[in-house]
Amino acid sequence: MEKERTSQYQIDFTLLGILLLLAITSCLAISTAQAHPDFPEKLKAINFVAQQVKWYIVGLIAIAGTMVIDFDRYKQISWYLYGFAMILLLGLELGIPKSLVLTIKGATAWYQIPGLGNFQPSEIMKLFIIIVLSRIIVNHNEKYHIRTPREDLLLLAKIFGASLPPLLLIAKEPDLGNTMVMTAIIASIILVSGIRWRFILGLTGIAVTAGSILVYIYFAHTAFFKAHILKEYQLDRFYGWLAPYEYETQGYQLRQAILATGSGELYGKGFKNSEVYFPEPHTDFIFTNIAEQYGFIGGSIVISLFFLLIYRMIHIALESNDPFGSYLCAGVIGMITFQVFQNIGMTIGILPITGITLPFLSYGGSALLTYMIAIGFVLNVRSRTKKFMFD
Repeated sequence: MEKERTSQYQIDFTLLGILLLLAITSCLAISTAQAHPDFPEKLKAINFVAQQVKWYIVGLIAIAGTMVIDFDRYKQISWYLYGFAMILLLGLELGIPKSLVLTIKGATAWYQIPGLGNFQPSEIMKLFIIIVLSRIIVNHNEKYHIRTPREDLLLLAKIFGASLPPLLLIAKEPDLGNTMVMTAIIASIILVSGIRWRFILGLTGIAVTAGSILVYIYFAHTAFFKAHILKEYQLDRFYGWLAPYEYETQGYQLRQAILATGSGELYGKGFKNSEVYFPEPHTDFIFTNIAEQYGFIGGSIVISLFFLLIYRMIHIALESNDPFGSYLCAGVIGMITFQVFQNIGMTIGILPITGITLPFLSYGGSALLTYMIAIGFVLNVRSRTKKFMFD
């Protein structure tokens, strides 16, 4: 006789423990960033640590709320969530309502909500696209048990049909960072969808070809490229990345970040002993702040925490006996892995600088809330995974 034990009310304390360590690290790093003598005076009056703690508490409440509902219910309402996020993105594009739409540094990507602050629709779209794509793949695989190239191409068409509208709207804001994150989410879900590898390799080839064409357009038709493809400030980031010492203004952030990271050496300079100032030490460049004060060892510990976080989520995804739950986890893993790789990579000069923050460590309300809800999805899958005696 097969004995079944449901783990519906079990909580993955390992994942929560890693999250707690990241929260402590975040608060310590933010407090040391704000203590730097060159930190902007107008920002010193704001208690960023208290704000971050507040958002972590809100995030824990969001996790609890996310876990109350069986993750299978999210599949049923996925298109409603997707439609809601699309309406918000279209509102930004059309400037409706005009009084709430906010433009910062040339990007129209926020709603200004009185009493609550700024809200970025692309953040919730990252979550909802994971749910929608997971539903699309599950429904497709249930309908087509015998897979042929035609069925794989049909699934790809469905995935791109759902993904391209929000992706293009986010790119048009323009928001290069979230466009890249959305692309990483889509790619990670395609990888585990069961689509033949020759199609995946074909898509990779198309992406490489498209990149090569963009490079050609830049050199052959520079004026057209600047007018219609990338904005001047986005190009400046590439100039500053490729030649930070030749482009003094564009490469300032990277030069300072590399100097601060290298000066930390093995053990770092100690708590609140940072000497090199670089912009955004509490948000985009928080890893640099950690590396300067705690050195190579401190930076390695942070990377190890992220490795453990991702490893644990992969374990939960593989353990789940519900395909929809596994795809949800895959989307979250792709989102967080890419953001960690991109953020740390840009601070040490191996990738161009973008507006992507470091998950769970960088200061920020809406972004942190997004990550916490994403972790809530994974915890939800884990808590409702059924185990059998003979598994």
